[in-house]
Formats: sequence, C-alpha cells, structure tokens
Amino acid sequence: MAEAYAIQDIAIDLFPDRLAGWKVGGVAASLQATLGVHRLAGAVFDRNVWFYDGRAPTLLPVINGGFAAVEAEFIARIGADVDPLKTEWTLNEARNVVDKVFVGVELAGSPLASINDLGPTVVAADFGNNGGVVVGPEVKNWREQIDDIAVETVINGASVGRGGSRSLEGGPLESVRFLLEHCARWGRPLTAGTLVTTGAVTGVHRAQAGDEAVCIFRGVTEIHCSVVPADGD
Repeated sequence: MAEAYAIQDIAIDLFPDRLAGWKVGGVAASLQATLGVHRLAGAVFDRNVWFYDGRAPTLLPVINGGFAAVEAEFIARIGADVDPLKTEWTLNEARNVVDKVFVGVELAGSPLASINDLGPTVVAADFGNNGGVVVGPEVKNWREQIDDIAVETVINGASVGRGGSRSLEGGPLESVRFLLEHCARWGRPLTAGTLVTTGAVTGVHRAQAGDEAVCIFRGVTEIHCSVVPADGD
C-alpha cells in the first residue's frame, strides 16, 4: 500500500488540476490483515466535481474500454483547516471537523478495465479508481438523521442495490477519521471545504455508456445520472 500511495502522490503533483477532495473506499475483509488497512483513499480533482441541480441528469463520462461504476454515497465536507501535525484521530474528533454532509454519487472510473480485479494496491495507485463526484442536497441535521436514510440504486429501471450509512464498516465517520490520519501522514492534511466521499452504501454497480442511473435517498432526494462516453471516445 505504501508503494501504491507513493505512485498516487507523484501522480497528484503531475495532474493539471487542483485537489477538491478525496474518495474513501473499503478493502475486502479477506485482504485487510495482509495489507494492514480496512479502507483506501484516492484523489478527487476540481474538474470532476459536479453539483446536481435536480433539473437534468448529471452526465457521467466513462472511458471507452475502461472501468466505470455508479456508487451512492454520503459526502462529508471539512469545515476548517485541521492541525497538519495531528496524525491520530478519534471518531468524535472526526465528527467535530465535519460541518456538512451531502447525498451524492461517486463515478468510479479508470482506463484500466481490470482495476478492481487487481486489488486495492492498484486501485490506490490510480487515484482510488475515482472518475468524479456528484454532490447533491445537504442532509439537514445529519448527526441525527444520517443513519435513518434508506438508499437505493436503480440502473436502467432495475434496482441493483439497497443500503444506508450502516452498510459501511464503522459508518461514514470512520471514513473521515481514516482519511484525516492518512492524509496527515502523507503530508496532505485536510483543509476547509475538502469533500470526502465516504463509501458506497448500496454497493459498486458497473455501468457503461447509455445507462441511466438513479440513486434514491429516501426523504431527501433522487439523483439522476446519464452515463456518456468521455470526450474523445
């Protein structure tokens, strides 16, 4: 994992855009002991953050011949710059640095079709297999409400997954806590306004150009997305 993150670190500096946030994903239980981690992180760039206005489906660009998947997620926002020297965080401390939580969608995307099959080290090396993030409405009173929101993902009219915040091992705040420690140790401490996608709550659902996806957050909103070829494909 250290080698994978070293590759990602170099790639972040080479990429012609600024960091807007991070995605956090789970590591399969069968690999956690071997790799010494239960989550992994990847960079999200400004050009790949889209805000859902409810008027038209958000376009999700997928790379021809690559990997693409739609994931319903809760997205946390960091309220203020954190102490860059703090490398150990509790769950309660992580809760206190989050000022808002939104519903949203992660486009998992890579030019490498077999990325998930090759495992977490390859995923981490390639920006965490992140192709973009759709930010939807804010979850009001998220501290009290988030665990009660039922989530469903529908692709081309068929339900492909159901879940909620409890689907994530340790919950969404564990993803934030993990990321605070991870980024501090890599010299990229989280700053005010950083977006954190906290993990797929209904599963990872493969998609291809032409698909229509809807992520339903009961009592909050529905986020509609159209999967389209990326520019140049």
